[in-house]
Amino acid sequence: MPTYLDFENPIKELREQLSKAAEIADAGKVDTSKTVEELEEKIKATQKEIYSNLTAWQRVQVSRHPERPYTLDYIEAITNGNFIELHGDRNFKDDKAIVGGFGDIDGKTHMLIGHQKGINTKMRQYRNFGMANPEGYRKALRLMKLAEKFNKPIITFIDTPGAYPGLEAEERGQGEAIARNLFEMAQLKVPVICIVIGEGASGGALGIGIGDRVLMLENTWYSVISPESCSSILWRSWEHKETAAGALKLTAEDMKKNKLIDGIISEPCGGAHSDREQMFKSVKREIKKWVTKLSGVKTEKLIQSRIDKFCDMGVYKS
Repeated sequence: MPTYLDFENPIKELREQLSKAAEIADAGKVDTSKTVEELEEKIKATQKEIYSNLTAWQRVQVSRHPERPYTLDYIEAITNGNFIELHGDRNFKDDKAIVGGFGDIDGKTHMLIGHQKGINTKMRQYRNFGMANPEGYRKALRLMKLAEKFNKPIITFIDTPGAYPGLEAEERGQGEAIARNLFEMAQLKVPVICIVIGEGASGGALGIGIGDRVLMLENTWYSVISPESCSSILWRSWEHKETAAGALKLTAEDMKKNKLIDGIISEPCGGAHSDREQMFKSVKREIKKWVTKLSGVKTEKLIQSRIDKFCDMGVYKS
């Protein structure tokens, strides 16, 4: 049974009517072919109308859709299963919230790293809801350095509600681990492409988000704080999360307009989960395009351009 978001109720109702019409046709009592055809056209038109006018909060909801593909789904699809996962930070343990390893994309080896959420309650607990501990970021950095050693491009998939805020994470140096990643990623000698495939919250996202090209899927968000947390701080309640989402300018369109990302990858009408295969193809196409372009750039220029890109962001006085 598909999961529908609250603003998708008109689509849900039409699909229920379509299902009933199909049942009547299967029973052989009435010819409903014309009705079925009309309903299918109406569903497409309604879906297109809704998804072409999404608010910031609605895009946040789409980014969290439980049927949306996660990092391992993208990796499996774009490598055709030719992926070797690597584990552990060689310091504490293996963080299940971040996955990574070498993968083959059309005959070329890449290092693929990303946040991984679970597809059900048990797996979400196992993956800690995609919230990494310090060892997750240290594992990611170890894999990046390994990719640099063998001169392989790095692709990161960002999808996290934030770094894990637990006491034990702070005791093991959560802030230092993320800061170290920012420092080291800025100086990596190989192309780095970062793609926001779902939620991009705070330092948890930035910990694997420093790249030559930072891309966002159309219905994703990237911000220093989630709308709910922003609302709870400013209004002492989650009731103003929709207002907060709009004020934070966290959508892909807003981020591109403010020159904080380099590009937007279009999603199928209805979100990435509505046509996963099409979404996988679009992401793979963007990865291949940018890896090809960046591979021809000299190392010194690549690093300097990456540093300059992030230094030019924002407005400040020295």
